[in-house]
Amino acid sequence: MPGTQLPPLSILDLAPIVEGGSAREAVRNSLDLAQHAERWGYNRFWLAEHHNSTGIASAATAVLIAHVAAGTGTIRVGAGGIMLPNHSPLVIAEQFGTLAELHPGRIDLGLGRAPGTDVPTMLALRRNDHPGSDTFPQDVLELQMYLGDVQPGQTVRAIPGVGTKVPLWILGSSLYGAQLAAALGMPYAFASHFAPGALLPAVEIYRERFEPSEQLSEPYTMVAANAIVADTEAEARRLFTSSQQAFTNMMRGRRGRLPLPIDDIEAFWSPQEKAHVEQMLSRSYVGTAEQVRAGLAGLVAETGADELILAAAIHDHASRLRSYELLTDGGTA
Repeated sequence: MPGTQLPPLSILDLAPIVEGGSAREAVRNSLDLAQHAERWGYNRFWLAEHHNSTGIASAATAVLIAHVAAGTGTIRVGAGGIMLPNHSPLVIAEQFGTLAELHPGRIDLGLGRAPGTDVPTMLALRRNDHPGSDTFPQDVLELQMYLGDVQPGQTVRAIPGVGTKVPLWILGSSLYGAQLAAALGMPYAFASHFAPGALLPAVEIYRERFEPSEQLSEPYTMVAANAIVADTEAEARRLFTSSQQAFTNMMRGRRGRLPLPIDDIEAFWSPQEKAHVEQMLSRSYVGTAEQVRAGLAGLVAETGADELILAAAIHDHASRLRSYELLTDGGTA
């Protein structure tokens, strides 16, 4: 690890519900991971909004952020992200304004354009006519207004929320998010941990088109990747089979809890499934700490990322802790 310098490292957590586990254990483990991450020097701990998923316990994202922030003291905690088409901007402003008042200077709000679920669940989340992603830019600006200073003639306010100016991020896996983040002068996080295809052109467009704003004077890019670390490469490869199985099962239309690792992934998937899953997980770095840090350093050199946010879908909680610990032990997080 010596000599492999990395930018700030953060954690993306989906509060995974594993095979043989429960939602209660998942949320308990998220807090435990955040507490360890704080000691190890990670910069942020973000939780992601997903709905109607038997393997993810972070559906009530703001509630879980409150739990994690209350159990930590210095690490930034936030959403990676809130799927804004599911919500009224005012409600999100009130939720995150409350979080900002409870934990000043520690709350981030990443915003996504996708629903984070299937169509029936999307409609159940917002029972009136669902605007989908068509109003996303306007919703982002409305949310920003509620979190800013009161404007002349403003009759609707987010209380708490007004004046908190919670930092907003645009999340994306396509060129659309990059263009919007650049136009609004917001930091940009790219979801290359599961959708790496447009990573390089999106980052380039974001930097080329960035317009300074009150929030941000220069472009700031955070790149998401999977990082699975163990004491040996063989053990890391085995732990990674949980993610590989989960993505294969999604292709088969069988979403579920995070599977136990297996010894032979080749016996699990077909050649076609393997090719597709390996493409989706191509920004995954698996091995010893030295190998993974070297891989992440290459990702930074390729993208110019200002920060990395790392996901580790590992079935065993102790192994997940060990993975994140090894990545920073002896290095600079």
